[in-house]
Amino acid sequence: MSVAIVAEQLLNGLQLGVLLFLLAAGLTLVFGIMDLVNLAHGSIYMVGAFLAATFTGWTDFFVLGVLLALPATLVAGLVVEVVALRTLYARGHLDQVLATFGLILFFNEAVRLVWGPAGLAVPLPQFLSTAVTLPLGIQYPVYRLAIIAVGIAVAVGLYWLVARTRLGMLIRAGASNRTMAGALGVDIKLLFTLVFGLGAMLAGLAGMMVAPIGLAQVGMGEHVLILAFVVIVIGGIGSIRGAFVAALLTGVIDTMGRAFLGSLLDLFLNPVASSTAAPALSSMAVYVLMAVVLFFRPQGLFAPRGG
Repeated sequence: MSVAIVAEQLLNGLQLGVLLFLLAAGLTLVFGIMDLVNLAHGSIYMVGAFLAATFTGWTDFFVLGVLLALPATLVAGLVVEVVALRTLYARGHLDQVLATFGLILFFNEAVRLVWGPAGLAVPLPQFLSTAVTLPLGIQYPVYRLAIIAVGIAVAVGLYWLVARTRLGMLIRAGASNRTMAGALGVDIKLLFTLVFGLGAMLAGLAGMMVAPIGLAQVGMGEHVLILAFVVIVIGGIGSIRGAFVAALLTGVIDTMGRAFLGSLLDLFLNPVASSTAAPALSSMAVYVLMAVVLFFRPQGLFAPRGG
């Protein structure tokens, strides 16, 4: 195991972490401020990927396709909030889980009807399809570096929005005490709609970024949604900073476990047992991390304060 291989896997973990942050940031805002358990958040991630694939096909340029898909995903999120979710705020979490699970089924069938069951490939332009040479002789894809850069830029911009703007002040106030914020004249319905739209756009952006690596396909958001919930629990529900730190930890641990745990187990187990145990233990690693964090800090790494 060389230093270059470890460094390359760390970069892969960082890339997975920033994608998880894009998905988890919107989820933690919606859960922390609106107290809404939205299982359909992964469906918006899927819709974003398909919209990016569609607009990329129309324009023949991935970057322009993403720029067109972002507002389209925002509109989709706003429509979902106004039509389907606004009536759930006063309901219990069980009602929210059942309703948003129904939305998952609706979105999966709607996407299958509109785009078909096979999935869509998203081609990258030439300048994003190459690799660059990093220190230690690592050949690393430019697009994966671009994902890391976009994720970090979004994290900085989101922190600035929440911590330094009037809208961010209202978001923090709504997260701390939405009843008091409403009594002081804040339009809570409008605030909730804006927050949900922002979260939907971030989830859609994550889907757009991951689609060229694989495919835009039906159900693609369901597995990653579980990791997003793990991230917001580890980081602290409602905390953008916590979501960022927890997403990077989760991405690195998941990637390093899948890359190296099998080799480590080979030292103690026979190859058959090692090949069987390694994937299971790798999948468990992030949940063990969550259990450890919750044991010592039940509210997560950062107390939920909406920022």
